[in-house]
Amino acid sequence: MAVKIEESRSRKGKVVLIVVIIVLAVILAAIGISLTDSLGVSLDEDIKYIEISENQSSGDIADMLKDEGIIKYPLMFRLQALIGGYDGHFQAGSANIENGMSYNQILDMLITPSRNTTKVIIPPGCEVREIAIRLCELGLTTWDEFYDAVYHVSDYNYAFLQNLPSRDSMFEGYLYPATYEIPHGMSAHDIVDLMLQTFDAQFKPEYYEKAESMGMTVDEVITMASILERETNENCDLRMVAGVYHNQKNTGMYMDSNASVQYVLGERKPVLAIADTRIDSPYNTYVYPGLPVGPIGNPSVEAIEAVLDYSATDAYYFGLSANGEPIFGTSYDEFINLVRSTDMAIVVDSDVIKNQDDKIPQ
Repeated sequence: MAVKIEESRSRKGKVVLIVVIIVLAVILAAIGISLTDSLGVSLDEDIKYIEISENQSSGDIADMLKDEGIIKYPLMFRLQALIGGYDGHFQAGSANIENGMSYNQILDMLITPSRNTTKVIIPPGCEVREIAIRLCELGLTTWDEFYDAVYHVSDYNYAFLQNLPSRDSMFEGYLYPATYEIPHGMSAHDIVDLMLQTFDAQFKPEYYEKAESMGMTVDEVITMASILERETNENCDLRMVAGVYHNQKNTGMYMDSNASVQYVLGERKPVLAIADTRIDSPYNTYVYPGLPVGPIGNPSVEAIEAVLDYSATDAYYFGLSANGEPIFGTSYDEFINLVRSTDMAIVVDSDVIKNQDDKIPQ
């Protein structure tokens, strides 16, 4: 019996030893694999650009890097940040992660106060043309490089760029207005892609569903939002003005947007001549009813949300006075009397404003 007991124990000991060896092998293999990635990340492109916010922890950053496809093992990244004393020292701003960089190199970059970036402020309503001028003046790109980047729509894979109607400026409306930290050496293509990524982040999945339920394409939503952005100020109830624009669109009225004329002219003239309002362009809402062929600027998410969640109104006419007060009219006579009794933000002969009361549902 004693011999049998020893044989049983021997067999159990061998099983335990095998299990331990297997577990150690798996752990060592996992460590080896994670060390391989930590010694040099493998990207699907030469450079990836990220944005670090204020007070982000190593855990936040590790999760973001994993989501962006930059690192494979967030836990290893966090351990190296903890051991190296990086936590709590990350600097806000943009960073360009190059293929082959180690976790430590990435961490060293992210605690560097200055990462050779240039701040670019793109205000809401800014046109692609104006964005190009800003970037060129800051020396971040050239005119030819930028327009080559925005010309090739097929180089970018975003749902909102699908099935856009043909027009001169395909990306108008989609280079999201924000404050960017552009790393030096970033290509024009990647600058454009960064702005498109920002739009993609702002235009939430439910917005696509909302637009479809309203019978509008995403492009129509952005087009209306771009006019809303350019025709209003902080005194305006964006949802109320959006309600006017929906009324005009749904009844086939002319929007008579002065901002659309300025877009056609390529300058923001404070006084429009009658001849300006008669320029034959698919963007000119004095000449063609309904929405123009595309956006006339790049709207903020607030303007976009106002279009998607507008307030119902009986008003069918809207304008902005020189003192910044909105002017609404439920009829042509009501509106035109208000226009003629005050100075307007953009001056245009009141005779060019059309009487479209016959289109208003009775």
